Amino acid sequence: MVRIISALILAVTAVCASAQEPLKLVDNPPDRHIVVPGDTLWAISGKFLQQPWRWPEIWQMNKAEIKNPHLIYPGDVVILDRSGATPRLRIGKSIKSGGGTGKLQPQVHSEAVQQVIPSIPPNIIEAFLSQPLVIEPGAHDGIARVVASQEDRTFMGNGDVAFVTGINDASVVNWSIFRPGKPLKDPETGEVLGHEAFFLGNAKLVQPGEPAVVRIVLAKEEIGRGDRLLPTPPANIIAYAPHRPEQEVAAKVMSIYGGVNEGGKGSVVTFNRGRNDGLEVGHVVALFRNRVSLGFDEKGRRVSTPIPEERYALAFVFRVFDRVAYALVVESSKSVIVGDSARNP
Repeated sequence: MVRIISALILAVTAVCASAQEPLKLVDNPPDRHIVVPGDTLWAISGKFLQQPWRWPEIWQMNKAEIKNPHLIYPGDVVILDRSGATPRLRIGKSIKSGGGTGKLQPQVHSEAVQQVIPSIPPNIIEAFLSQPLVIEPGAHDGIARVVASQEDRTFMGNGDVAFVTGINDASVVNWSIFRPGKPLKDPETGEVLGHEAFFLGNAKLVQPGEPAVVRIVLAKEEIGRGDRLLPTPPANIIAYAPHRPEQEVAAKVMSIYGGVNEGGKGSVVTFNRGRNDGLEVGHVVALFRNRVSLGFDEKGRRVSTPIPEERYALAFVFRVFDRVAYALVVESSKSVIVGDSARNP
């Protein structure tokens, strides 16, 4: 059997758990779930918990155990144990197929292929693991750039050769090509926290020098003179463990990726807080909207009355920069708009 899951579980301490509301199971939860290819931590825990992001708590693990994570395989059985004061999940082994008794049986797993199970569907976020990029204000001028093309072409595509100035490290072979994009402005202060780079493609270094020669191996858009290059980050597959932030988060939705005005479930949003503010991969935050009731008073004058804010969504942080974080909206009862608040769930 092919190994498909290496689940990295990040747990909360007993002190934090005691300060939170008790775990709530869904109505009529199953006693067990057989793991199948394509499962995610979020989806599996959603079969048992009303709040799927609290998956680490129901495993009742401490932070030290993160160094020795559970290995879950196709056919393994996630069992709901309600024998104690609080429910917990544990792993059994797969059910033997073909004329068996239906009892849990020992099983040997092959480790020929290692594929980490994500907490959220990987097809939604995989493009964001290496891009988009956030470039610090004023940093564009110090980045490698395309200065000429083969045979003086205006635009280049797959297989074309480009000449690049500013590649100082000849040991770096793989490069990402991008175009400076829109500024990311803090909705609270108006400060530009960075620029969101528009990903164009990938290139390989063919010949070092000044200018260096690169060959374009992937062109998602036309590439031209003046476009920038940065080393391509390693394609690390990370097992994201959903967990609440340990410190108070007070962020705002800064933009909705793709240049749209509104988003919803499945949208990627940016927050005006990042690594410097304690945000990290795997944090789950709630989205809130400040609401105002519009109407008329007894004299017919238009008035607005602030009413309690509304919590309407959950977002999962999957990439973090110093002052900016990207998150996937995993649950939402209404549209997401720029300026909405993000806080601890």
